[in-house]
Amino acid sequence: MAKAVVYVTYKRGVLDPQGEAVRGALSSLGFQGVAGVRVGKYIEIELANGRPEEQRAAVEKMCRELLANPVLEDFRIEIAPGPSAPK
Repeated sequence: MAKAVVYVTYKRGVLDPQGEAVRGALSSLGFQGVAGVRVGKYIEIELANGRPEEQRAAVEKMCRELLANPVLEDFRIEIAPGPSAPK
């Protein structure tokens, strides 16, 4: 089994209200020098065995159809292969 990790964040230029709230809270707690905060989603997906290019294509399709809003969000995918079968 392989594991895909998907990071979804707002595109640059899109207002991130949660990030702004976190930035304001950090400032009110005395953390100076924080110019901006972006908040996103972290998603782990366990994948059945298959060819790496097919797995990546399937996860990209999941992102485009459900996990991310392509108008407002960008996504990045990392796929870690599962453990090798014993020989």
